[in-house]
Amino acid sequence: MKKFDLCVIGGGPSGFAATMRGLDFGKKVALIEKNKVGGAGIFNGALSSKTLWELSESYKNTRHTGYGYTVHDCELSYAAVINEMHRAVGDKYTQLREQINYFKRKELLTEFQGHGKLLNTNEIEITLADGSTEIIWAENIVLAIGSRPRYLPNIPIDEKTILTSDGIASLPEFPKSIVILGAGVIGCEFATIFSNYGRTKVFLIDKEDRILPFEDEDISAALASNLEKNGVVIHRGSSLESMKIVNGKVEYVLNYKDGRHETYTVDNALISVGRVANTDNLGLEAAGVQLNDRGYCVDNATQTTVPNIYAVGDFTADISLVNVGELEGRYAVERIFGKPPRDLIYDNISTIMFLNPEVAAVGLNETQAKKRKIPYRMAVMDYRYINRAIAMGKTGGFFKILVSDDDEMKILGMRVMGNHASSTSQAIALMIALDAGIDQLAELIFPHPSVPEGIQECARMLRGKSIVKPEVFNLDLRCYRVDAEGRVENLYH
Repeated sequence: MKKFDLCVIGGGPSGFAATMRGLDFGKKVALIEKNKVGGAGIFNGALSSKTLWELSESYKNTRHTGYGYTVHDCELSYAAVINEMHRAVGDKYTQLREQINYFKRKELLTEFQGHGKLLNTNEIEITLADGSTEIIWAENIVLAIGSRPRYLPNIPIDEKTILTSDGIASLPEFPKSIVILGAGVIGCEFATIFSNYGRTKVFLIDKEDRILPFEDEDISAALASNLEKNGVVIHRGSSLESMKIVNGKVEYVLNYKDGRHETYTVDNALISVGRVANTDNLGLEAAGVQLNDRGYCVDNATQTTVPNIYAVGDFTADISLVNVGELEGRYAVERIFGKPPRDLIYDNISTIMFLNPEVAAVGLNETQAKKRKIPYRMAVMDYRYINRAIAMGKTGGFFKILVSDDDEMKILGMRVMGNHASSTSQAIALMIALDAGIDQLAELIFPHPSVPEGIQECARMLRGKSIVKPEVFNLDLRCYRVDAEGRVENLYH
């Protein structure tokens, strides 16, 4: 029986990161992956969908410039778009394979292509691709099993007519119409992608009164307005009564809060209602690994109820993001073989929502602060006053920064909606991790012209020394205090 210091089950983002970190410690590592390394972080997930978004944004900008030139004609092929997505995915997959093959040649890493199942706390049975089995022993185990799209029992998902994100690439062409069930981030991203191309009539089913209900109302309202300008029909306050395939089309019935019932017919449906961990036939009970009532692993900073077994990535109840999974994978291995240089924290996790326009988020938003009764001060600055946004002709958007309601004004969170929003979050994430105030931001020399300069002006507004004055532009620049009870005081009158 082969023995290892560390066995990682799952080669997605968290598992790959854990594997690489294990090699840093000079340990004998086994990696088990039944499909391809990269997981949903590359295939049918983050990289593929964001590539589609980038392509759709490029197409939309080319067709609707308003910059002194007009594109009268261009060819658009769904197959060509998907091939470009596959090229991007292939490039990244090749990079991962190069690393794995290098360490395999050095005999530092052993790779098994198959399904791993826990027999006890140290033994793992691997069902290989040819159907044979092999049992290995590992002193420590990291479960990086990933997730798959959630299926709903009454919807006949066939990945051809009714799809999840796994079936997007199988479409032969742009559908003339599509309905998306789920108005969370992924559902709204695909609504943005399809509507950007202008070849598909998009319907979005939203059981709430507004999309992205976890975000602040101003962001939700602006994004919804932009989707509707793109031709998206949002079924607000609706619940799905039924969805079925009739004569090769999708027929769905909605119930509305006001009592209405409506029936629609479209070419395709995309189901985007979350993901579930790949716990099937994993042998968790045999090893004593406990799950909570939602099907996630019970863990204490990645360590499960079994001391030598760790859970990372989508198997935990934390945020299901590539960067979070990689952080957890590295942290788990550091706990196993050493002492992590810092605690595992989630307060400064940066996220990007690839919408119209993109939204960058880090730390708390107003909705969360009010729910927790945290008093705060906040500055809001419109993109209209950012020179880089003016140069791009992309002034639709704003900055919003929350700080503590005291003299230190420690940063609690930020939301940025607008072009290049993704370039703004790193400094804020670092300052939240350092538990720092805004004074350094106010005096730091930012590159000019750049979108992140809006961060600096927000910091200066909060200190009462901004260059762009909210007293003058009080509709686009706002600065106010909110107490624990939600009462608002304008800091500039």
